Amino acid sequence: CRPLTQKEESAVEDIRLQRDEKNLCGNRVKEARARLNITQTDLAARLQVAGITMERDSVSRIEIGTRFVTDYELAVLAKILGVSMEWLTENEQ
Repeated sequence: CRPLTQKEESAVEDIRLQRDEKNLCGNRVKEARARLNITQTDLAARLQVAGITMERDSVSRIEIGTRFVTDYELAVLAKILGVSMEWLTENEQ
């Protein structure tokens, strides 16, 4: 193993500060959904069509950071929202 770079250390610290949140993507999901001008209900319906069982309240909980997001859900969210998985999980400054 190699030591972490300063940028990597900063990213780890940012994640530690967000430990009360259960996902890294909530703010970005909300932002991308708003850009597409779709409601939480619309997003939940699109997720269901893609094979992910999710209701509007679960989308809300993702956006406010109180619901875990699986890697599979993240991949489908990225596809539906027209963004990359990396963008969804980038730490905003």
